[in-house]
Amino acid sequence: MKKGATHNTVNAGDSIRAISVGKNAISPHIDNLFNVPVGFFELLDEIAIGVVILDLDRKIIVMNQTLKILTGFSQKEFFGVACSHILRSNVCLHDCPALNINEKSGPKCIEGNLINKDRQLIPIRITSAPLNNYCGKIVGFLETVEDIRLLRKFNETASHAYNFNNIIGRSPEMEKIFQILPSLAQSDSSVLITGETGTGKDMVAETIHEASNRAKGPFVKINCGALPETLLESELFGHRKGAFTGAVENKPGRIQLAHNGTLYLTEIGDLTLSLQVKLLTFLDDKEIFPLGSIKGINADVRII
Repeated sequence: MKKGATHNTVNAGDSIRAISVGKNAISPHIDNLFNVPVGFFELLDEIAIGVVILDLDRKIIVMNQTLKILTGFSQKEFFGVACSHILRSNVCLHDCPALNINEKSGPKCIEGNLINKDRQLIPIRITSAPLNNYCGKIVGFLETVEDIRLLRKFNETASHAYNFNNIIGRSPEMEKIFQILPSLAQSDSSVLITGETGTGKDMVAETIHEASNRAKGPFVKINCGALPETLLESELFGHRKGAFTGAVENKPGRIQLAHNGTLYLTEIGDLTLSLQVKLLTFLDDKEIFPLGSIKGINADVRII
């Protein structure tokens, strides 16, 4: 570098040179790569991810066009400024990769966020590596900054394709279920779930309830095959004191207990025809008649 040069340039050996003569300074270029020299800044600007070169004080010397666009800062604004003031990343505050680099360590990679000049929060992946001279001494740092917004969006989309709430599955059949569960949850219609024992019918029922507008209401479950007909009718619809022998007090049924929530009936096929008729009447009228009562009770309940 001759005297009278108007800008500073980092020399990284004989392959990268900067020639400056008075005010007519020639940009740094790379020798011995092709038959003709290659412009160093031009090469950096062709890289599709952000690249920044820092000195030992982690002040910015060079930043490529991709990173200028990502951060929103121009060369006049970033040159000689601490990297943390330009990237404005949570990584800079808590786990700067350049601080953990020495002559024997390799590149360090970490994910975080940056806040650009327009105050947008952008997820990024930073990879930091040392720049060594011929003696192996660190003279600066090279960092790449990758915008991972699309990657995050893709991962979320892929994740949603294989799960819904606490249900996970990757078979074609489960993917179909994941596609219809959100619309079922937002609907208030009754739902019939079929499947062999152990396939997760109870989990699907709870998921539909938790993803619905009734999630804050109760989720009441009753096994229709575990109780005899007379007891099951009392359990479903409730009874009044004196309705039958042993009815010493009023008791609300499961339907009434599930008001503003969901009633989940398992083994629905074991319901007798007479109870099926009463249940169908409730589905039509949203009104139940406890045993021993002639006064109906309105109940806002979704049946699964």
